[in-house]
Amino acid sequence: MKDARPITLPEKIRAAVDPRRLLETATALIEIPSPTLNAGQVADRLAAILKQDGFLVERPVANWPSAPAVVVRLQSGQPGRTLQFDGHLDTVHLPFVPPQFEDGFLYGSGAADMKGGIAACVEALRALKETAALPAGGVLLTAHDHHEGPWGDRRQLQALIREGYVGDAVLLPEYLANRLPLAGRGMAIFEITISRPGEPVHEVLRSPDLPDVLGAGAELAVRFRDWDRQLKQNRHPHSGHDSIFLGQFQAGEIYNQAPTRCTLQGTRRWVTPGSSAAVEAEFRQRLAETAASSNTRIEASFAVQGDAFRVEQDDPLITAFQTAHRAVTGKTLPAGDKPFVDDGNTFAALAGIPPLTHGPNATGAHTLHERVSLAELVRVAQLYALTAIGYCQMEK
Repeated sequence: MKDARPITLPEKIRAAVDPRRLLETATALIEIPSPTLNAGQVADRLAAILKQDGFLVERPVANWPSAPAVVVRLQSGQPGRTLQFDGHLDTVHLPFVPPQFEDGFLYGSGAADMKGGIAACVEALRALKETAALPAGGVLLTAHDHHEGPWGDRRQLQALIREGYVGDAVLLPEYLANRLPLAGRGMAIFEITISRPGEPVHEVLRSPDLPDVLGAGAELAVRFRDWDRQLKQNRHPHSGHDSIFLGQFQAGEIYNQAPTRCTLQGTRRWVTPGSSAAVEAEFRQRLAETAASSNTRIEASFAVQGDAFRVEQDDPLITAFQTAHRAVTGKTLPAGDKPFVDDGNTFAALAGIPPLTHGPNATGAHTLHERVSLAELVRVAQLYALTAIGYCQMEK
């Protein structure tokens, strides 16, 4: 009788990832409401789950005392790289939707963005711990509040990075599954206020020299439209192009009143890493020109959510990830862009480590209809565990 075929490493990890346990973890996280700035209770729940699994849990305050972060380390005992799994526990400020599992899909607030992804990270850690398959280095899990803008400003992640809770590379389980984001745009949210002295006045009682704040807003909107066409010329093959976008324009209390204020809100995105200061300076220069030509006062906030970044295709993280992805799915991913800004932008800018965003193929982020399949969460858990095994044993 021939000996049984040896179990391969991917098979070993596949067997160790427990779909039922993963689903229970995701459900336990989703059932606690955690809008940005209020993730304390769900952080406590995650810490309790990890302690029950036998992990030593750290709770650094990291500049946000109401919701200390959650940190866990899994060490192999051998020298090597450290791969970080990072996720945010907060959700956008929409009405809470409780968890529900039906026909293979998990629904609820944060199912897609990104409590489902965090649960997959936890299950990957469990699989690595139970199989003792990590040959070198270690894995660092970090979870935190303060991600979703405009409510949060990423202060907790920034504090974690400053305090040294950083690996040699980081995986982020946001809902991007069909491409390998080797580059991403920086993004800022702006709010512009155009104002004039005095009170609102009926249109027929206006003085001839009364500054027109609504007209100045319209002029600025046209300038931004033309500027956006110019910005599109600044391109990168993976991250796309620069842009400026207006999503809100508000003025006046009634149809025949000359208002005193006009507000515009939107985003400015860019592809060149390290250029956020220059981008803001050019933005403010254009506002100053409009203020001068319209005889109005223009003020603006320009909140940078993350700088642009790029990752080399031959980076060890990419090599390990693609090898693991082939083992789990039978194929590698094509290079592409990251259409949104996430915490990977912050890791690249502040920690100087390569970020890779990859998570479940989930839908409904930033809506009341978030959902993710359990099969996708299982896939991500297997993929993260195998990526850690490959990456952590690579020489620095």
